[in-house]
Amino acid sequence: MTPILQDHLPDEQRAVAAARLPSMRPVTGPWITVDSAYTGQLGEKARLMRDHRAAVCGVLAEAEEAVSELLDVILAELPSVGFTVTADQVTRPDGQVVTIDRNDPFMTLSQLVQEDLCLLQKQGDEHVLTAALLCFPAAWTLAEKIGRPLLRIHVPVPSYTEDIGKRVQRLFDGAQPLRPMWRANLHSYEDATLFHVRSEANPRPYTDINPLYERSERQTVMRLPKTGAVLFAIHTTMVAI
Repeated sequence: MTPILQDHLPDEQRAVAAARLPSMRPVTGPWITVDSAYTGQLGEKARLMRDHRAAVCGVLAEAEEAVSELLDVILAELPSVGFTVTADQVTRPDGQVVTIDRNDPFMTLSQLVQEDLCLLQKQGDEHVLTAALLCFPAAWTLAEKIGRPLLRIHVPVPSYTEDIGKRVQRLFDGAQPLRPMWRANLHSYEDATLFHVRSEANPRPYTDINPLYERSERQTVMRLPKTGAVLFAIHTTMVAI
């Protein structure tokens, strides 16, 4: 399979990825990104939603209203990044026309944005992952994480200590409606597979690999104004070294 690659990693994103966790900063301009891999990544999302939907998409009952709200929020944002939006359809920057299906918001969103979309809702003292469209996981598996709180989601990430977990929880508590914040990460990979699933029992090695690609996630956090759910959006950039 031909790798789906961007032509470059933005310098700002590379610099932000080097900052200490959680290192969030306000988004300047639109939080949705359309880049050189747009058509390729959307094609891969279509394949995954067609052939492996249960592995890349999940919605708990308590998140259904939030997922519907997320569709409306993203539709309102799309014209700022080159989309044409009407009451029942969207024309993408690459010319493809997508019909809006309000009975299946994640299917519609999977045909529109490169970002993976995770929704977390406060239950007790922690935010819990209650819905996700996750076509491009970076070495994790949605089935092991949905319904889990933040600290549990990040098992077995070595750098995600309890102290960092508390700081991230405060960040989610403080997220403001429609005021997105972002950070980035950057790792070396041996292959360019976007749907890179790994189980907690078999984590990805970060040493003793033959790095051929750099994979970076631009991660955006924003509260939805009506339901109060917090969006964690992930835009994946993959470039050859």
